[in-house]
Parts: sequence; C-alpha cells; structure tokens
Amino acid sequence: MKRLFPAPLLTLTLWALWLVLNLSLSPGNLLLGALFGVAAPLMFAPLRPLPVRMRKPGVALKLLMVVGRDVIVSNLAVARTVWLAGHKPPRSVFVKVPLDLHDANGLAALSMITTVVPGTVWSELALDRSVLLMHVFDLEDEAAFIAHFKSAYERPLMEIFQ
Repeated sequence: MKRLFPAPLLTLTLWALWLVLNLSLSPGNLLLGALFGVAAPLMFAPLRPLPVRMRKPGVALKLLMVVGRDVIVSNLAVARTVWLAGHKPPRSVFVKVPLDLHDANGLAALSMITTVVPGTVWSELALDRSVLLMHVFDLEDEAAFIAHFKSAYERPLMEIFQ
C-alpha cells in the first residue's frame, strides 16, 4: 500500500485541490483529480526530503518568534535605508558565513529564514555545506552580522534538527 500511496495525505490534498480549482465534481474531474493525486506523489517520491524529527519544539517556537521579530525590524531598517538612500547609500556586500549546520532539513529551514528576512539573500552554499554566501543589503559590521546570524538562526536549527 505504501508503494502505491507514498504520501496519502498529499494524495488527498492534491485531489481536493484539483476539485476546488476546477469548481466541478463531474466524474471526469473526480477521475483526473484522483489520477493526479496518485501520480504526483509517486513521480516526486525520490525528491522528498528525509523524514524530519524535531527534537525540541520549544526551541522551534522561540525561533519562530525571533524570525518574526527580525522580519519586522529588518523591514523597517530596509525601508529607512531606501528612504534615506540619497543621503547615505546602502553598503551592500556579500558575506561568507561559516556553517556548523549540515542537516538538509535544517539548511532548507535556514534558506527560508534567510529569504523571509528583508535585506538578506541566500546566494550560494559550498558543496561541502561548510560556507554560506549571503548578500546583505546594508551592512555595518560583518563580524557582528555573522555572530547574530549564527546565534539567532543556525544554533536553534542545530538544536532542532541535529
């Protein structure tokens, strides 16, 4: 059964999404939705990440709060920098952040956090996952930025995933 339905919840969700998007419960749409719901997880099963084991959900909740705060603070900082760009242009730089986090799920979460926080962009990850190249919109102190990045995001993700 697991071979035919590697992700039963995903199969049901895709089938329901198909029906909702087509706004029809006709037999053809029921069949096509079911076919899509079964075929897509089978085709993409090799691409699914390893099973996730969250070790410390409390740390994950705290990380969520930190990211939420940083999103708000960074939005305000980027808006201020853009507003005052005529007086003081931003100091955009690429920063190499050494990584201790090597778990694939943790790195995926870190890439999403980096993308969500305004003013930072995940640019490249070394093949051995030891260094992350990031673009930072406006940076005053590289060492302080790296220290904040590692303590605010990387260490909690290591606690959660490794």
